[in-house]
Amino acid sequence: MIKTRHALMAALLPAVLAGCGGAEATTGTSEVKVLRYQGSAGAVTYAELAEELGYLGDLKLKWVGNTTSGPQDIQSAATGQTDFGGAFNGAIVKLKAARAPIKAVVGYYGSDQDTFNGYYVKDDSPIRTARDLIGRKIGVNTLGAHHEAVIKEYLKRQGLTPDEIKQVQLVVIPPVNTEQAVRQGQLDAGTLGGVLRDKALERGGLRPLFTDVDLFGPFTAGSIVLREDFIADNPTTTRTFVTGFAKAVAWAQTHSRAEVVGTFERIIAKRGRNESAETVRFWKSTGIAGKGGVIAPKEFGTWIDWLTREGELRPGQVEPDDLYTNAFNPYAAGSTS
Repeated sequence: MIKTRHALMAALLPAVLAGCGGAEATTGTSEVKVLRYQGSAGAVTYAELAEELGYLGDLKLKWVGNTTSGPQDIQSAATGQTDFGGAFNGAIVKLKAARAPIKAVVGYYGSDQDTFNGYYVKDDSPIRTARDLIGRKIGVNTLGAHHEAVIKEYLKRQGLTPDEIKQVQLVVIPPVNTEQAVRQGQLDAGTLGGVLRDKALERGGLRPLFTDVDLFGPFTAGSIVLREDFIADNPTTTRTFVTGFAKAVAWAQTHSRAEVVGTFERIIAKRGRNESAETVRFWKSTGIAGKGGVIAPKEFGTWIDWLTREGELRPGQVEPDDLYTNAFNPYAAGSTS
């Protein structure tokens, strides 16, 4: 699997380097004012919230479709198909290690006591400990990202050897199918978060084996990235965008759940994409640890350590400072002006 991932990154690299200019690239001294991005059906991004709240100034957003995953979203940004994208911080580490010219600029999702990912089994399952997972199947949404990292960290902390961890089989399954697969015995355990977790637990019959917030405490898990050439060519646009995004995160962190959900519903209704707003009604919190999405070094350091242990990075191949900057986030200096 490791060789396959490295091959994919190697295949991506020429496109990353060739595509840095992007379709909306700046010319001369004129900065980009229209930012292309991918959204998510039935969900609202903090960039979209920032635009709705008037935090983006003279910038406009241009929706080009919906993303299929975090790794796909940041690859689209790296190759210039979009101007920004977001993914799990571990995925950002891997893309940067493949020499993609990207920089994380603000956190956009994470886990806390209200918003988290749990790893669930049936109530009558014999699985009670990490060792009980040896030879078992766990459902995840994708490999090489948040869920795999959390599972392997849990197994390691519970004392399993690398060879024993390899015997725990991770099965890729669409999140909407995970609950049914666990209940029918096709999976021994499954990853559930958000509305899918809430609905599954309402139906009963499932219990958590562990959660990501149990392991790490409240933490920001994913960040928004920009291309480094975009930042260099568009410093004013970059600052306006990151500031507006950070203010939208802070707004959601400090306003009532009812206000946030109502605003999300209004955005979905206005954009006219023929989608349901049901999912946002289950919104509980941002899950983002730092005010306004300020990034902490450990939010990349944790995953650098994991990828190094997995043999996907050489020791010292990348450092947290290579991966992110808080320079454009007003909350990093305690200011919101």
